[in-house]
Amino acid sequence: MKSKATPRYEGRHRRHLRIRKKVQGSADRPRLTVYRSLNHIYAQLVDDLAGHTLLSVSSRDESLAGDVKGSKGKVAAGKLVGKALAARAKEKGIVAVCFDRGGYLYHGRVKAVAEGAREGGLTF
Repeated sequence: MKSKATPRYEGRHRRHLRIRKKVQGSADRPRLTVYRSLNHIYAQLVDDLAGHTLLSVSSRDESLAGDVKGSKGKVAAGKLVGKALAARAKEKGIVAVCFDRGGYLYHGRVKAVAEGAREGGLTF
């Protein structure tokens, strides 16, 4: 039976699996993974060794809702998500992460999340 997934989704999924072979998060250095939907952006820190999500932030969070609504476009919202993720990570004592772009191009909203996290103090 043939998959009903779109070719675009299948390509991104294949790229993501290829990236995941090389990028692995631990408790010391979790994986910062990004998911981009049509209207929102989600980022989370994952400890792959234990199989746990340490923390997550999205443009839908109630704490960011006012800032995201006031921002100019989705790229600016992505930067806010990156900064919020870095702030919450610092509270938990996380300073270094490895970046997983999730099969997306390092461009636009994905790049904005990475830049916001770097501005917030995370190193990768």
